[in-house]
Amino acid sequence: MRTYDNPVISGFHPDPSVCRVGDDYYLVCSSFEYFPGLPVFHSRDLVHWRQIGNVLDRPGQLPLPLPGSTASRGLYAPTIRHHDGRFWVIDTNVTEGGNFIVTAERPEGPWSDPVWIDLPGIDPDLAWEEDGTCWAAFTSPGIQLARIDPVGGRVLEGPFPTWSGTGLKWPEAPHLYRIGDWWYLLIAEGGTERGHAVSVARARSPRGPWEGAPANPVLSHSGTDRPVQSTGHGDLVTAPDGTWWMVLLGTRPRGFSPNFHVLGRETFLTPVEWDEDGWPVVAPVAERHPAPGGAWHPFPGPPVRDDFDAPALAPHWISPHARPDGSWSLTGRPGWLCLTATGPTLDRPGHTFVGRRQQHHDCRVSARLDPGTGRGGLSVRMDEAHHYDLEAGAGEVRVVARIGPLRRTLARRPVPPGPLTLTVTVRTTDLVPPSPELAGTEPFGPDTIACWLGDPDAPGAEPLAELEGRYLSTEVAAGFTGRVIGMYATEGTVAFDWFDYLAAAH
Repeated sequence: MRTYDNPVISGFHPDPSVCRVGDDYYLVCSSFEYFPGLPVFHSRDLVHWRQIGNVLDRPGQLPLPLPGSTASRGLYAPTIRHHDGRFWVIDTNVTEGGNFIVTAERPEGPWSDPVWIDLPGIDPDLAWEEDGTCWAAFTSPGIQLARIDPVGGRVLEGPFPTWSGTGLKWPEAPHLYRIGDWWYLLIAEGGTERGHAVSVARARSPRGPWEGAPANPVLSHSGTDRPVQSTGHGDLVTAPDGTWWMVLLGTRPRGFSPNFHVLGRETFLTPVEWDEDGWPVVAPVAERHPAPGGAWHPFPGPPVRDDFDAPALAPHWISPHARPDGSWSLTGRPGWLCLTATGPTLDRPGHTFVGRRQQHHDCRVSARLDPGTGRGGLSVRMDEAHHYDLEAGAGEVRVVARIGPLRRTLARRPVPPGPLTLTVTVRTTDLVPPSPELAGTEPFGPDTIACWLGDPDAPGAEPLAELEGRYLSTEVAAGFTGRVIGMYATEGTVAFDWFDYLAAAH
């Protein structure tokens, strides 16, 4: 029997929403304070996904002004749907503007400028009746419903309260579906932490009255020892063979209690069946499942190295808050990515940073850079108050740790002028104990982050520092995002010849 491994999209890709058009599936995720916003993925089998773009890739589409655009604000949970020959995404910019709709003829874009809707709350959804009536469900507080004009952004009826779950905290993330003779309302509740759950209700009309499923919540890993936790925020999709599936978010915590998840909330896939009374039965989310039927469509993996020879940055490169013109260039030094500082520190918003999500628990990141007269390097980032930096400038290489209110330089080495290679490794074995007194005890985990001058596999490489990874976890830093590893400049212009990201075996 063919199987697939969860998560199907690893790393910080939360709040997935999916739609099917013919034999193709398209999925979008939250992106919070990062630009470009709302990554778009394509699949032919629900298992193998490739990023084909971002919904909001123009600065005018995504206002994230400072100081309001702090960590874990920005773009919350989107919904993607295909209707009347067009793709529709509805979402919330909690930093500025509220709820909006964008459309496109092709999922790769270009996507329209936002049409703002006079609706409060977050996590909006779109659903259409056969006569074209459009409904938007959203959270504000509890679940509410409004009839809208999705083209003009006008509210035509409502909003009015609807079914809001079983009494668990934070009912949110509604998705409304017409399936057979019933309307189903799928929601998340219990909070997006370990108590996360999926519940469902149904009615003959979107206006209700609503009846909750007797088995609610229909999915939750709360209180279990399953390796996948925080399961919730699901969206349903049917395959061409008639089977049903749910994409949802979850986490993979590791280490000593309370366990720490560092990759953020990821996208998982699980099968759904229907009982004899017409209620969905959602399978627990396992690390390995029997795969959907039909043809298998793997995509080539992204290259390990980006040489920055393309005319534009690949869509997986993201920057916190903005990526203003003049802060980066692929043409100023052909074959190099040149980053020009827009702020003197990574400890406050407004700096120059280009990174990618950490997608594997064990990985190695290297970059060849020329600091010139500037200052910059590699950073493993959760937010402005939680990051580890491997930095070159002023004739030396430094390792700097920022953990909450504390900032400390852990290592310094002199280096000659000119290009050099910096490497960061993340490993889940041989974890460093939190203090020498605890050496030999059970590692606290979840991983160890090591900084190197040079290539660890090449002669002459020098280890600089090893740091415990739990301080760059959601349980310590708080918020809704995961680690992002990337390049930065905090003084002058720093040029990067290449950047490697290599997933490593355990």
